[in-house]
Amino acid sequence: MNEEIQNILHREGMTLATIKKRSMAFFIDEMLLSFLLIIALGDSFFEAKTVEEMILLTNTFVLEYMAMKIVYQAFFVMQYGATLGKIAMKIRVIEIKTLQTPNVVVALNRSFVRIVSEMLFYLGFLWGIMDPDRQTWHDKSAKTLVIDA
Repeated sequence: MNEEIQNILHREGMTLATIKKRSMAFFIDEMLLSFLLIIALGDSFFEAKTVEEMILLTNTFVLEYMAMKIVYQAFFVMQYGATLGKIAMKIRVIEIKTLQTPNVVVALNRSFVRIVSEMLFYLGFLWGIMDPDRQTWHDKSAKTLVIDA
């Protein structure tokens, strides 16, 4: 672990969120957003007769879905320091420099890089599993940590 980060966490009595908690929070958020997409496209989804038609419909709205994910992630991280999944798992995002909830610029940076990481086969998330500070690409880019709430 980065010695500076380790010292900050120790001094403030904070602990990094486990990979298991972060994974569960990710799963909760993805299920919620997928459910919202299905609701938004409800009639179209119910009219689709085959799996292929559902996939084509989903692919048609991929940019809107990515925008929805960016807004969701940025808003909740900026406003509450955590998405609904993170709140459920009792973890939150903080800026390393201030130890506070990220501001709007940091939250947008984090959510945008998160989408890029997802598009690149989740490599940024795998990076976080191997990183001693458990920082994914979006955490490193935004200079944030995910800690136990």
